[in-house]
Amino acid sequence: MSKTLVIMAAGIGSRFGRGVKQLAKVGPSDELIMDYSIYDAVRAGFDHVVFVIRRDIADEFREVIGDRIAGRVNVDYAYQELDQIPPVYRERFAARTKPWGTGQAVLCCRDLIDGPFLVINADDYYGREAYEIAARMLDEMTDDGPVQTLGMVSFILGRTLSDNGSVTRGICELSEEGMLLSIDETKNIVKTADGAAAQEGDSLRPLDVNSPVSMNMWVFPQSFMNTLDEHFTSFLAGLDKDDLKGEYLLPILVGELIGSGDAQVKAVSSKDQWFGMTYQEDVPAVRAELRAMVDSGVYPESLY
Repeated sequence: MSKTLVIMAAGIGSRFGRGVKQLAKVGPSDELIMDYSIYDAVRAGFDHVVFVIRRDIADEFREVIGDRIAGRVNVDYAYQELDQIPPVYRERFAARTKPWGTGQAVLCCRDLIDGPFLVINADDYYGREAYEIAARMLDEMTDDGPVQTLGMVSFILGRTLSDNGSVTRGICELSEEGMLLSIDETKNIVKTADGAAAQEGDSLRPLDVNSPVSMNMWVFPQSFMNTLDEHFTSFLAGLDKDDLKGEYLLPILVGELIGSGDAQVKAVSSKDQWFGMTYQEDVPAVRAELRAMVDSGVYPESLY
């Protein structure tokens, strides 16, 4: 069965500062984080990559990575734009400049999907084990029954923090059988002397560093596109016209579907060390991590 990897790469990355963080060269041979994601995914059996990007970075994106991998895996592009909403809402939100979020990003590639698929962030390194887990989930996924079955590769909170500022993580509650019971999209999580905490005004709420978290590594059946479409329309209908920052986010939608009984989510934890780039200051640490893995033989000196 063909395996499709959807890479969400249209975000603005306002906290990163200068440059397009998805295209930051961090590997020993100027690889991007996405290069390692695709390399690991191909090793796990993925043969189709869909990049969700903005049209304003399309030429640079193709030059830096798209054309380079096109001979190794089937490549398609979907474009996430502000006006990709039902026409009735375009005038209402004409002043918006912020992207609509991860839910709309995935919805933008619905015409390129033919079967279950894996979704990831472009600027996150997930590790080889995570793609092997996701590949098994895809092989086992069915698309029938009254309740949709989704999949999520989870990570340990303490392994997903930045030394350079706060992050947002979907903190998960799992059943003993490994089913996702709830997901709490928690903002302003920082490292502390005791581990981790959520910054709430002037106070810190301690968090368990061993908590499972979502890093937007989702496995969805093809029918999930219909669910995304239906709920995106409801999201827009309920959004105030003056709210120019509200986002349609995958973790929040999945949490709502679990709460309503319309979906169940199998969660499998990866023991790999996550790392990514939220801030410009994260780049040296990412380069050091990749250099160490090359030196230890996890990756070749040059992926291509």
